[in-house]
Amino acid sequence: MFQVRIHGRGGQGVVSAAEILSVAAFIEGKHSQAVPSFGSERMGAPVVAFCRIDDKPIKLREPILEPDALIVQDPTLFNAIDVFAGLSKDGYLLINSKRSIEELGIADAIHLPDEKVRLVPATEIALKHIKRPLPNAVLLGALAATTGVIKIDSVVEAIASKFPGKVGELNIQAAEAAYKLLNHNNQEELTC
Repeated sequence: MFQVRIHGRGGQGVVSAAEILSVAAFIEGKHSQAVPSFGSERMGAPVVAFCRIDDKPIKLREPILEPDALIVQDPTLFNAIDVFAGLSKDGYLLINSKRSIEELGIADAIHLPDEKVRLVPATEIALKHIKRPLPNAVLLGALAATTGVIKIDSVVEAIASKFPGKVGELNIQAAEAAYKLLNHNNQEELTC
């Protein structure tokens, strides 16, 4: 089973990201489950959502305490909660930031190989394509590029089903831009 925990703030599409990821896995014939978790339900409050993906039926319903992948949609959460709690030493980490791990002040908190940690300027990519600071679709494109647990085509189809029309098209462009950015960076690392 592959488990993803998504941290962000209310209004950033954290719950929608888990739902879209779950649908993308379902499109690929996998079993999946998206579970939101709310504290105070207000704009800007910390929000977490979970997604499980497996080849067999999923019976678990509790929060994900030991994720295989962690997506952080808002780096200001590093000062508010322990987002890294339970992250597998073999896990993946995607952070919405154009700043480095050192600049974010979290280098000592991360115990993962460099190739498992990706900083993605998701807000900037979203502003360019969607014209709104919504990093969720961008980070799902990045997840597809980084982990291979889902395909970008499935993410695109899931976004289109969640957001038909122009909104979906713009989110798809943003997800594909992140996918291409990280695939390009991954290829550069392989040739260095």
